[in-house]
Amino acid sequence: MSFTAGAQALTVSQSAMSRHVSSLEELIGKPLFERGSTGLKLTPAGEILLPVVGKCLDRMEQSINTIRNKDLESRPLRLHIPPSLLYQSALPLIRDFHREHPEVRIDVTTSNVTGEPRTNVDMAIVFDRPAVDDKVADLLWMVRVAPLCSPMTAEAHRGKSLEQFLHDNELLHVKLEGEPRGLLWSVYADQQRLVVDTHGGLAFDTAFSAVRYAIGASGVVLADIDMFAAEIASGELVMPFDRVTADGFGYYLKTHAEDLADPAIYLLRDWIIRHFAYSAASEQVPASA
Repeated sequence: MSFTAGAQALTVSQSAMSRHVSSLEELIGKPLFERGSTGLKLTPAGEILLPVVGKCLDRMEQSINTIRNKDLESRPLRLHIPPSLLYQSALPLIRDFHREHPEVRIDVTTSNVTGEPRTNVDMAIVFDRPAVDDKVADLLWMVRVAPLCSPMTAEAHRGKSLEQFLHDNELLHVKLEGEPRGLLWSVYADQQRLVVDTHGGLAFDTAFSAVRYAIGASGVVLADIDMFAAEIASGELVMPFDRVTADGFGYYLKTHAEDLADPAIYLLRDWIIRHFAYSAASEQVPASA
């Protein structure tokens, strides 16, 4: 957000930097910056262009470093995975891929964002609703949710209707970035035609944290029954009511189409897709469980 600092970083004059930006804006036909007394601010067009330019410059730098170091097989691939998916399902995937292909280095990052991460990555598994953009999107699985709790909580409220059960227990929320804290419970209540107050209760930034709280303390969490299939099978978690629903969210693998020419990216993408296809076939919890 500074022409002066940008000019210094590129070893050009401030006036040359300003002219280059103006020429780019003229080419695009839209301003990239709002220029005011308090400094610079990106316009909507600038916000769209910035991550694309950043990725291009990063890839150029990586390629130059690869050529310089003559290490064509070891460029790290940056892979983003949401935290709950990483801890519950994806760690064996990373382990097995690393054992099978030790020549491919992977830098794994995680962040609890809905949709794509803000950092530049080569591939990203994202938690989101279906969307159309300029990336290749592979559906890994659609989320199926149901109220889950500890066996003690379920036993203490045996015989109640689902609506009364939810009314008498603390609802545990999983916050989604930019959405009301009670969104997921509200959607579930609407789908099940329940009258439930979804405003109270504790909120967590990951499903993993909310589930661990439900297991060790109290409350009812609305969670993915397939992601937490092991906890349900072991009896740590209980699904007191056979009221499973799809909330419209899923996990998607996002890749830039031009990156599929990279053998390492193509290999990792294929491995991830096959891993989740196998998991879905072998570990999915029946809705009648």
